[in-house]
Amino acid sequence: MDNTRAANPTATPGISAHSGKPGRRRRAAAGAERVRYFLPQSGSTPGRPELGQEAASEGEALVEALKSGQVFYSVIAWRAVPKMNGTEAKIVKQPFSSG
Repeated sequence: MDNTRAANPTATPGISAHSGKPGRRRRAAAGAERVRYFLPQSGSTPGRPELGQEAASEGEALVEALKSGQVFYSVIAWRAVPKMNGTEAKIVKQPFSSG
């Protein structure tokens, strides 16, 4: 009998016991307040998406997309900024906030 599962019946493969979430997901959640959600503009295509009405939250975007049978887009704006590390220059991204 495999006691690994019995010792921790809620353990899920690929999920950290420390945080309860995958590491990649945790990083995405850190910038969640900067994510904006949009329905596509009328006449938009997947090959050439155009943003239409903005939804107030991901939940609202999900409901509206389901009602209309459309996709929805999540958008994060980034700013490219220079970063010096000694004599080496790099270009890094920083989340953009309009506020």
